[in-house]
Parts: sequence; structure tokens; C-alpha cells
Amino acid sequence: VEVENAYKKLEVWVEEGRKGDFHEVRLNALKQVGPSVFFSLLVIAVAFLPVFTLVDQEGRLFKPLAYSKNITMAIAAVLAVTLDPAVRMLFTRMEPFDLGWISWFINAVTVGKYYPEKEHPISRRLFKWYQPAAEWVLAHPKKTIRLAVLAILLTIPVYFRLGSEFMPPLNEGSILYMPTSLPGMSVTEAQRVLQIQDRILKSFPEVETVYGKAGRAETSTDPAPLSMMETTVVLKPKDQWRKGITYEKLIEAMDQALKLPGIPNIWTQPIRNRIDMLSTGMRTPVGVKIFGPDLDVIQNLGERVENVLREVPGTRNVTAERTGTGYFVDIVLRRRDLARYGLSVQDTEMIIASAIGGENITTTVEGRERYPVNVRYAPDFRDNLEKLKRVLVPTSTGAQVPLAQLADLRVVKGPGMIRDEGGLLAGYVFVDMADRDIGSYVEEAKKAVRKKVNFPTGYTYSFSGQYENMQRVKQRLKIVVPITLFIIFLLLYMNTGSYMATGIVLLAVPFSAVGAIWLLYILGYNMSIAVWVGIIALLGLDAETGIFMLLYLNLAYKARLDSGRMNTEEDLKEAILEGAVKRVRPKIMTVACAFMGLLPIMWSMGTGADLMKRIAAPMIGGLFTSFIMELLVYPPIFFLWKWHYEMKHGEVRT
Repeated sequence: VEVENAYKKLEVWVEEGRKGDFHEVRLNALKQVGPSVFFSLLVIAVAFLPVFTLVDQEGRLFKPLAYSKNITMAIAAVLAVTLDPAVRMLFTRMEPFDLGWISWFINAVTVGKYYPEKEHPISRRLFKWYQPAAEWVLAHPKKTIRLAVLAILLTIPVYFRLGSEFMPPLNEGSILYMPTSLPGMSVTEAQRVLQIQDRILKSFPEVETVYGKAGRAETSTDPAPLSMMETTVVLKPKDQWRKGITYEKLIEAMDQALKLPGIPNIWTQPIRNRIDMLSTGMRTPVGVKIFGPDLDVIQNLGERVENVLREVPGTRNVTAERTGTGYFVDIVLRRRDLARYGLSVQDTEMIIASAIGGENITTTVEGRERYPVNVRYAPDFRDNLEKLKRVLVPTSTGAQVPLAQLADLRVVKGPGMIRDEGGLLAGYVFVDMADRDIGSYVEEAKKAVRKKVNFPTGYTYSFSGQYENMQRVKQRLKIVVPITLFIIFLLLYMNTGSYMATGIVLLAVPFSAVGAIWLLYILGYNMSIAVWVGIIALLGLDAETGIFMLLYLNLAYKARLDSGRMNTEEDLKEAILEGAVKRVRPKIMTVACAFMGLLPIMWSMGTGADLMKRIAAPMIGGLFTSFIMELLVYPPIFFLWKWHYEMKHGEVRT
């Protein structure tokens, strides 16, 4: 922008016979646009303030983008009004050097010839296209503004048709299969089921490796029961997949192949699943948390919610935790009988623990490997209640007493796992969705649950998972985005000194919303935190293009005003055409720079591309419509403002 304005001023200086020092002309040209350049870059930096308020996973993901962008813009804003003008004043020359044989090289680099804008090959084509359009909108200003308002109004229903989600799908190159069976599954049965699942999953040509796990490892950070299985499916590179197979189609085919009785499927991705479970406790994108004082009632409510959600469109699989259906063997010692044989409670429990549960007595060393040696009854002596009753307990006299003579043994039902959240007992309902956005699904699911499930007094529920994160971000942005817009308004007012001019610049926001929303709708993207980051970035770019459009209109208006040629309505129109049409090339260059940086993202592939496309899409669509509407709508608005509120009443202001 600075280069183009200096070029224009020097072109006029050459046409007028080179009166005065060209350095002064150059400096005045920089002074004209320097403040606007500075404030436009500052506005771009300020527009990222909402990103700095994000927390949790969205903050960790997008704050580096905001930091790098703001540091770049802040430094650029300072250099645009300090180093850049100094370098141009130092190295620009209008007269050739006379330094001998090296002069030709220096002159070729530092001295150039200035051609009129109308002779520029690109400008000629732009004038041919834009001038008739600019003349038409100036001839029909009110009609043009009505058409712009109509375009904005037609975009509103399209916005409400967009879905909503927390994060866009991010292809990690692997799948996490997490089915949940009923409590009470044995180790042998869990192993058999895992082998069946792994064999089915490995049969798909797109699968590289399959590794399944049931139960927990020897760590307190993963208290998973045997009924919860986790199978990591690593996929081959996309170019090795069958033709026509997409990620979604592959999961759908796997889901159809794995219809094992009593084992509802849950499909997710490893990294995303861990983040979801750490942040909300849910291992699916959407889930329902049920709270209350009694686990049996919570389980009953969970089963009813499960039946209701199964009928909601978009539900692929749903399963409620059976929190109260764990099976246990209770051994109740009879103290009177223990005393009869001279046994203590501690001695008896130690025998039960070692004979039934097992006890590590030593460790065998096999090279670098270490294996514990565990001693307990063989499975044939402890695999049912009657055999457990025959477990022998030694007494101090050397006699062996069957356990049945010392204790009552019975199988009881109880909670297999107890969840506690917010001081209340809790139960989860996991929902695996497909072919639908989270926002609309949860809204419909809420209505269905309210209508069909009656929660007793003392029991409540809430939807969780990514929906919970989405609501948190939504509430935060509702506060921060208006504050950011207000700060942008103040910065623009500091630059323009006029409420009307500031309002005209801010019209770029609804203008850009038209393209952003329509492009999102055409691409089938849902509103997500990534899309909102793109829209936030678009606010700054809108202000930049709006500032420069208004700048050139004001420069042309003031030039005619200073020369005494601003008296009639036609004079005003000619000034606007001068500022709009004759300076269209630098405006297009400004927008083209942003486009050239953003368009390659839309053709990118691989991990992370889906996320970046959601950021770039609203910026590309918004820049396009904002720039087109600024070219066609700003001139008639500027015309009506200057003519009806200044010139017509004889109150011409500079």
C-alpha cells in the first residue's frame, strides 16, 4: 500500500514537471497512508484477543497460532511506520548516478521510470471491468445498498442450517475400537472375544495392525474392568486403500462386521479419546452423566435413557453403564467357629488371600526379564462356589478345616465400579454418533429425554463429552468477541476520527459473513472452534481491506476539495471514481496476498489438514465477498454520506 501510494504521487509529480524535491513528495505519500497501515496491522493483532482467552485443549491448540500471528503483526506495524519509510527514502532515486562503469548496475536497481496508471497492462483490464460497475452503483446508490442488505438477510437462514461441533474430525491414521460388555466377564471369555474382534478387524485390507486389550495394566491411572476393551487399529497409508473407501465408510463397514451379542460398539481415535476422557470422562463424542444418591436407581435411569437415545437419528450405538450389576463372592467369617478351632480372623483371611487370590513368593530371572512366581489353587479347585467351600485352612494343631465350616460363602450383586462427581454418585451413558453434527443431535436428544424419561427427586443429568467443551467455548466467546469488536471500533475511530467512517469500515464484517457462511455451507463444514478461529482472524482482515478502501476514497475526495473542484454532485462522483477505480490495483493486490497464503491450505492433505481447512475456509469466503461488496457498496455509501450530510448542506469537512 505504501509503495503504491508513493508510486501514484511520484507519477503526478513527474506529470507536473517535477516541481519541488521528490524526497518531500515521497515523505508526504508515506505520511498519507502510514497511519492507516499502522492501524490496520494493529487491528489484525487485536482481532486475535478472543483466542488468548481460550482454555484447556482449545487454548493449547490455537494459542501458538495467535502468539505467532500477533507478534508478526505487531512488529510489522512498527516497521511499517519506521524502517520501511526510512529504507525507501534512503535508496529511492529519481536521477541516475554517475559512478563510472558500475553506474549502469546501480541505476538499473535504484532508478526507474514512472508510467501512468492507465498504461499499466493489469490496471487497464481492471479499469475496463470495474469502471462500468462503479458508475452503475453510483447512479443507483439506494438500489445497490438494498441488494447488499438482501444478500446479508438471505445468509441468515443459511447460518442456522450449519451444524455445530467442538473440534472438526482429525484423521490420526488409526482407529480406537472401545466396546463395553456387561460386567462379570471372565479373563478367559475376554481373551476369546478379543481374538474374535482382532481377527475380524485384521480382515479389512486397509488395516495394517490390530492390538487389543481387556482389563487394566499394573497401573493406577487406567482402572479399566475386563468388560471394557480397547483395540488400536493402525491403518495403512491412504493410497493403499480400496477405491471409493473413506474413513467414515471404513468405520461403518467395521461396525456392521462386529455385531457381537451383548457388546455394543464405540468407535473413536486414540489421541482424541484420551483427550476426551481426561477433560470430561467420556470416551465418546457425546455422553450423558446421571447423578443421584442411589446406584441402582442411576443404572435404571441410564437404561431408560439408553432406550430413548437409540431412537434419535444419528445414533450408531449407545450403551449405559451397568454400575450396579457387578458379581462378587462374599466370604463372611463366623467368629464363634473360628474360636472353636483356635483361628484368628487375620490368619484365616491370609489363607483365603493366598489360596484363592494368589501370592507372589519369589521372582525368576531370565536374562534381562523378570517374572513373579505366584502360588495359589489350580483353577479346577476354585472355579465355583462349592469348590471354594472345600478350601482347607490349617489350624495350630495341624488339622485342615474346610472353609465352609468357618465362613458363609455366597454370590452377591453389587456395584462393579463407583463413580463420584460433584459430591454425587454418577453413572454414564455413552453415545457413538454418525452422519450428524453434535449440536443438533444433542438438542434433539435433550427433547427426547425430557419427554420420555421422568427423573425422580434428587436425580439429575447433563450432556457431556465434546458437547460440554463446545458449550464452554460458546459461553466464553459470547463475552469476548463483542469486547474485541468494541476495541476494534475504538482503534478505527482513532484512525478515522469519524463515527460514520468507522461504521463504514465495520460494514466489512457483515459483508464477509456472507461469503464465509456460504462457503462453509457448500463445503459441508460445521461450526466449530476451528471455524471460529478463522472467523476471528477474518475480523482483522475485514478491517484492513475496509480501511484501505475508505482511505483511497478519502484521498481522492480531499485532493479535489483542496483544488477547489468539489462543488456539485458530479464532482463528488468523479472523485469517488478516482479513488475507487483508479486505485483498484493496490486494493486487489492487498487481498490477493491473503488469498495466495490461504488457498493452498484447501488442497492440503494428511494429518491436521481437516483442522486447517476449517480455519482457512471462512477467511477465503469472507475475503472474497467482503472485497467484492466493498468495491460495489462502499462507493454509493460514501457518496450518500458526503452529499447528503456534508456537501448538500454546505458543511464540507476534510
